[in-house]
Amino acid sequence: MESRYNPASIEQQWQQTWAEQGIDLTPDDSSKPKYYALSMFPYPSGSLHMGHVRNYTITDVLARVRRMQGYRVLHPMGWDAFGLPAENAAIDRGIHPAKWTYQNIDQMRTELKRLGLSYDWSREVATCSPDYYQWTQWIFLQFFQAGLAYQKESAVNWDPIDQTVLANEQVDNDGKSWRSGAKVERKLLRQWFFKITDYAEQLLNDLDKLPGWPDRVKLMQANWIGKSAGAYLEFPIVGSGEKIGVFTTRPDTVYGVTYVVLAPEHPLTQVVTTSDRQAAVDAFVQEISDQSELERTAEDKPKRGIPTGGKAINPFTGEEIPIWIADYVLYEYGTGAVMGVPAHDVRDFKFAKEQGLAIQAVVREAEEDKGAGGAGGRGQKAEGKGGELGVGSRESGVESSPTPHTLHPTPLTQAYTEPGVLINSGAFDGLPSVEAKTAIVQYAEQQGFGKARIQYRLRDWLISRQRYWGAPIPIIHCPTCGAVPVPDADLPVQLPENVELSGRGGSPLATLSSWVNVPCPTCGTAARRETDTMDTFIDSSWYFLRYPDARDSQQVFDPAKTNDWMPVDQYVGGIEHAILHLLYSRFFTKVLRDRGLLNFDEPFQRLLTQGMVQGKTYKNPRTGKYVISTQIADLTHPIDPETGDPLELVYEKMSKSKYNGVAPGDVIDKYGADTARMFILFKAPPEKDLEWDEADVEGQSRFLNRVWRLVMEFGEQRSAVSGQRSAVSKPEKELRRSIHTAIAAITDDLEGDYQFNTAVSELMKLSNALTDASCNESPVYAEGIQTLLILLAPFAPHIAEALWHGLGHTDSIHVQSWLTADPAALVADEMTLVIQILGKTRGTLQVPSQSSKDELEQYARESEIARKYIDGKEIKKVIVVPGKLVNFVVG
Repeated sequence: MESRYNPASIEQQWQQTWAEQGIDLTPDDSSKPKYYALSMFPYPSGSLHMGHVRNYTITDVLARVRRMQGYRVLHPMGWDAFGLPAENAAIDRGIHPAKWTYQNIDQMRTELKRLGLSYDWSREVATCSPDYYQWTQWIFLQFFQAGLAYQKESAVNWDPIDQTVLANEQVDNDGKSWRSGAKVERKLLRQWFFKITDYAEQLLNDLDKLPGWPDRVKLMQANWIGKSAGAYLEFPIVGSGEKIGVFTTRPDTVYGVTYVVLAPEHPLTQVVTTSDRQAAVDAFVQEISDQSELERTAEDKPKRGIPTGGKAINPFTGEEIPIWIADYVLYEYGTGAVMGVPAHDVRDFKFAKEQGLAIQAVVREAEEDKGAGGAGGRGQKAEGKGGELGVGSRESGVESSPTPHTLHPTPLTQAYTEPGVLINSGAFDGLPSVEAKTAIVQYAEQQGFGKARIQYRLRDWLISRQRYWGAPIPIIHCPTCGAVPVPDADLPVQLPENVELSGRGGSPLATLSSWVNVPCPTCGTAARRETDTMDTFIDSSWYFLRYPDARDSQQVFDPAKTNDWMPVDQYVGGIEHAILHLLYSRFFTKVLRDRGLLNFDEPFQRLLTQGMVQGKTYKNPRTGKYVISTQIADLTHPIDPETGDPLELVYEKMSKSKYNGVAPGDVIDKYGADTARMFILFKAPPEKDLEWDEADVEGQSRFLNRVWRLVMEFGEQRSAVSGQRSAVSKPEKELRRSIHTAIAAITDDLEGDYQFNTAVSELMKLSNALTDASCNESPVYAEGIQTLLILLAPFAPHIAEALWHGLGHTDSIHVQSWLTADPAALVADEMTLVIQILGKTRGTLQVPSQSSKDELEQYARESEIARKYIDGKEIKKVIVVPGKLVNFVVG
């Protein structure tokens, strides 16, 4: 073995050896407890970045430790390989998406192997492979059969020049197409949806079954699902048999409804619009149709609307109120209509003030809640019926209809949005608003114009994509039979290869008549294939279920195998996937459970969202532009070479656009994979952001070099190591305590809230203890060297393996058993006793750790420290704190 540490040679050697030995293959021994370690699989963009390295190294350490702890471990890797970037590359470079994708996979697989990650590559999957998306299509048909896949019209981003649908990320901040520059329009297309709303309650409630998830992620999911309890109320349209349905969480304010607002695209917009308002309404609808959802709902954007001329009846008051349309109401949210209660809603108040609409207060601050005066209209005496507090029925059930009344607008300077007491609300006056919600909903149900309802912010999942590079939706549209599923025997519906990709026109698949035109599987009539492909989130919503049975060509997976390995014990990935990917994966798991394939509720027991890797970034604060470091003459006083402006030095997430990235391959070439792994783990706790610093990388390289020299020196003189001796010397006891302290601390750091950074610190402490030990010919020292290598192995697998074999071992260090700390070795024979005179520390003394209080006092009295400070003085009192100190109070 080489005398000097040479990462390049040993890493390549051992990676090849491990592959030949199949050391990382998943065992079949079901007698062992299982551990499923999984990193979120990457999109094959062509090269790894440091964020990948951090994610995969964390998971690899856990997988390696669990193997050594006696678990059978499943640690796979694959590729989330469908998606828009490959299609764009095909357009820009004239290369087929499949060729571009598989080239990138080959490159990234090679880079991953250089990191020494202990993947079972025999279970590798690529979502773009027909043997994978065959089962993606099969799962779609499971949803279809369960009534969870359906079609409806939905708005898309439409490029009028290229005549194509654009993804949201293809629309710039000005609402223009990234390719043609055209102003993007909104267009209705018939598209496929998954009915995730049917599982909203389960998805919300089952968050309580995930104690191993960060609270932050669970809160983000709960907010996304957005459960609201309230009422569905109907407002009849004057002169029509139609009604406008609204959902509200504040039924207690219904007497304050002074207008209703429809989404411009709502079908009732044309019903309610009067002839004199038709032209204005049509123009407004057309203008709004070109705006994205984000543009229409932005908080900082003025809310715009116009009257339709139509009227609705507030069924509670009997009054006619105007019907408006406005940009902030979206047809696909809730009912596509809202009731305007400007006195008690901030947005409605602002809109009513701007548009000159009536404002009627119907809730006021309760007397016991009032402070010194009611700012902004709080506590004002209301006019009209029931204006005085306490007037009217306080019963929760109202049999008769409240008397219709005329609105009497009350001057307000701001909306009152807190709970309070009802006023101007007929028979409900005087009720606390919380009680009034129940009473008013009961009344609405009795009268037939409303009911209690639970509503969710979550909307059904639009899965259609008018793209080529995705899994084709396995449906055939028959003029006689309707939407017909492709028979299982005909799956996969493969992507045709002879397709022309231009980025223009509709779906590329729709242009291939030989692929599109097929007979109906049911009746044989001439029919057409569905030309939409599936959202790539579908591919990643079940891949973790395939790994336990990745090579099965007969079924999506063997339920016995997948149920054995699932759920994933530890899932690791970025916080950016906290909502969609994780929510969809949970949804898929529940649907497939209900289809009889799975026997568990949640796919991921524990979730770790690792922090970002940040790099040194030079930024011009005046222009906002980033500057590459190689263009800066003096990095100690960075100046923009173009403008002469001083540059800011900040740490920001690594990216090409900021010129602050560090290529993993460059780091491995210079320092080795083990050094890269050690730095990534040591620099910061896993959930925190990590600042890349070359000096710290060099520090880890120096540490591994010290370990190499330490073990090599031991190997050269280990023949001098004597056999077991009956008496253990004091230096041996101290070293053994350091050894077992490291075992205990590192084991603890790799459980619970993972602390890889402190685990690496413990490795350094043990290395230092061995370096400083005077008993290097002792069996205890030999134990320490072996312990250091075993504890180091999950973190720096190559150097640990090389040194282990250098000591004469023939089997791999990675199949050794993880070590258990000896409690007896952790007990110190001696302790440091602090000696104080009048509460001031005057020195310390080494004494037996098991000494009694009397013995501690005796040691202290007889010490040189006591003689120096006490001689000739009267000891009035002695305070002994066992295990810590002795304090003499002298006169």
